[in-house]
Amino acid sequence: MPAAIIIIVFVVVVLLISSLRVINQYERGVVFQLGKVEDKVREPGLRFIIPIIEQMRKVSLRIVTLPIESQKIITKDNVSIDVAAVAYYQVSDPVKSIVEIENVISATYQIAQTTIRNIVGQTSLDDILSETVAINEKIKTILETSTEKWGIYISTVEVKDIQLPDTMQRAMAKQAEAEREKRAKIIAAEGEQLSATKLGQAADIIAAHPIALQLRNLQVLNDIAVEKNSTIIFPAQFMDTAKSVRDFLAKEK
Repeated sequence: MPAAIIIIVFVVVVLLISSLRVINQYERGVVFQLGKVEDKVREPGLRFIIPIIEQMRKVSLRIVTLPIESQKIITKDNVSIDVAAVAYYQVSDPVKSIVEIENVISATYQIAQTTIRNIVGQTSLDDILSETVAINEKIKTILETSTEKWGIYISTVEVKDIQLPDTMQRAMAKQAEAEREKRAKIIAAEGEQLSATKLGQAADIIAAHPIALQLRNLQVLNDIAVEKNSTIIFPAQFMDTAKSVRDFLAKEK
């Protein structure tokens, strides 16, 4: 009799232990009662289930990083590129993530890879390189629509790496170099135009005041004389210049 009681107590303890489940803070528990999903999702903490009759599957609600491997894609303008991306998602409905789809991670990866290929394939190369933010948002919108029925929320999708063919890279480098040379020539031409305009204005002033040219000559000679090892030869016209300056000063007096 004592042995039978011990066996019964042992079986009860085993059943009691097997009926306890610990659900972490980042998890939720989905319980099946004889194969049917219980309406209420079990919250974090120590939970009790009925052995044999009930089964519990834990679902993590943490954000999952899903790297999408590089794949070859032909753009709208027939350029072959390699595109890699990354997606961030989390489970918003634990019941749907188990009942509606067999492997939610694999399904999300496949639909993300296919969506990226379709969107990039419908876009020209220039738009892919310059409108990355708009492309990311378009991919995210399509993925949200596709995964909503699985209880998945897509938080972010980013195209993180675009590899161009070597020939295309060289062509783009030449184009960028030509564009820089074009801007440099335009800036130089604008400088020449501005300089010519200022010289024209100076010529008009000198034409109105001939003595200004003579004073300018004297200023140049004064700048040359700063160097002690310079030898200055006065041309014949300089005497006329000096005479004109004296006449001008006398007139002013």
